Amino acid sequence: MTETRHADVVVLGAGLAGLTAAVRLAEAGLKVVTVAKGLGSLRLAPATIDILGYAPQRVDSPTASLPGFVAAHPQHPYSLVSAQVLAASVSWLKDHVDGYSYVGEPSTNMLLPTAIGVPRPSAVVPKTMVGGDIRDLSTVAVAGLRVLKDFHPALAAENLQAAAAAAGLSLQVRPVMLDVPVDGEVDVGTLALARHFSDKKFRTAVGAELRRALSDEQAVGVPAVLGLDDVQEVWSQFTEEVGKPVFEIPTIPPSVPGMRLAALLQARFRAAGGRLVLGAQATGPELRDGKLVGVRVAAAARETPRLCRWVVLATGGLASGGIDVDLAGHAAETALGLPVRGPGADQAAFLPSYLADHPIDTIGLTVDANLRPAGPDGEPVYQNLRAAGAIIGGARPWREKSGDGISLSTGYLAAESILQEAR
Repeated sequence: MTETRHADVVVLGAGLAGLTAAVRLAEAGLKVVTVAKGLGSLRLAPATIDILGYAPQRVDSPTASLPGFVAAHPQHPYSLVSAQVLAASVSWLKDHVDGYSYVGEPSTNMLLPTAIGVPRPSAVVPKTMVGGDIRDLSTVAVAGLRVLKDFHPALAAENLQAAAAAAGLSLQVRPVMLDVPVDGEVDVGTLALARHFSDKKFRTAVGAELRRALSDEQAVGVPAVLGLDDVQEVWSQFTEEVGKPVFEIPTIPPSVPGMRLAALLQARFRAAGGRLVLGAQATGPELRDGKLVGVRVAAAARETPRLCRWVVLATGGLASGGIDVDLAGHAAETALGLPVRGPGADQAAFLPSYLADHPIDTIGLTVDANLRPAGPDGEPVYQNLRAAGAIIGGARPWREKSGDGISLSTGYLAAESILQEAR
């Protein structure tokens, strides 16, 4: 095997955690290589930063709820993230998304509709979505595009009105269906529609039809397809055409807002001198005298050691393939062979009830205060390794609505830990 030239940091994973760490490190002047199997999970996500939505009841203020939540869940990743780090990571994100501004703070959750009309507590969101906060609305329309078969405005409207009533909110929701000029295309996805909306003639025609369909609603929600690279311009001009506030509603994957955020962070990374290697997979650690000096990476039927001073592991958890569980229930971390904290040998991974708190939900790595993965003795496996995002165990992000906040804050903190050592 031929060794590659030296880098300061190799980041494994190109999701929110990996890109956050990679951009911070590259902009600080370190030579960073990011290695990922694919384009990253961001392109599947709504690109909202959900810090803490349920604990277990719906949370109005993440920062106010986190101390009690951490006290009740001492093994949670948030036990390692201070309020100052969380706030700093949010500020950092806002500063790194030129042309796609984010609104909100960790102190307050908005209630934003999902594609099926379920209100989602989220703290920091793209400006194009913030008008959908149902706490501030009494009448709203939900507009669908007939060619988009994965978004059903009648279903979303019915569910949203019922959910608002259950939450004690007075909200009237009306569905609207639009026919859009797509030149005979009969099955158009979100990405294709986002490209169509970049055409001023197209969005003017759709805006005019939507204006005619509206009545006295305060605002109108549309699928999140209002442009890709030019989203602020498209959204602003489309709002003018409609004549009422317009907000985007995230759709099922692939996610246009996620694509926007991923593209912006990758562009910042490359502009800072970082190198992004896609279609490659870490196959194990490169060791010298028991010390981590790099990562073995397989790509194009070749395995190459990539030497570096530090490694950031942000490959995701069980859902992303960062952790694998075989049929016998044995868990393994797939990139570096690290020890995984999961259900004990005498403990079932799953409980009988589908909605129960299954022990396997919190599977992941144990890390120390500097996010260094630890072994059974509590000592770091490698001094120069950091973990970030869903690979860290102890959270139930789908139930808590905490995954984005964990990824952003631990990615930020992993970079900070390395920068402190570098200094």
